[in-house]
Amino acid sequence: MSFEDKVLKCKECGEDFVFTAGEQEFYAEKGFQNEPQRCKTCRDNRKASRNARTREMFTVVCADCGAETQVPFEPRNDKPVYCRDCFQNHR
Repeated sequence: MSFEDKVLKCKECGEDFVFTAGEQEFYAEKGFQNEPQRCKTCRDNRKASRNARTREMFTVVCADCGAETQVPFEPRNDKPVYCRDCFQNHR
């Protein structure tokens, strides 16, 4: 299949960007059905903002060893919470 560069409009900033033949070939190899909707700059900014979000961490005491640790969820009283090492032992 032969690909040619396409000019697309970014849905984020409204600027035109080129969807190159190489990118189209990559998309086809990966089985992607949709063309990109954002230019590279807007895609990069979007990724950066997703990665910049910080998770709220909760301090708990491990149910096995009693060590203080942090977990990314609010613990419930009806379930034990483990530190990283003890959690690995329970898997």
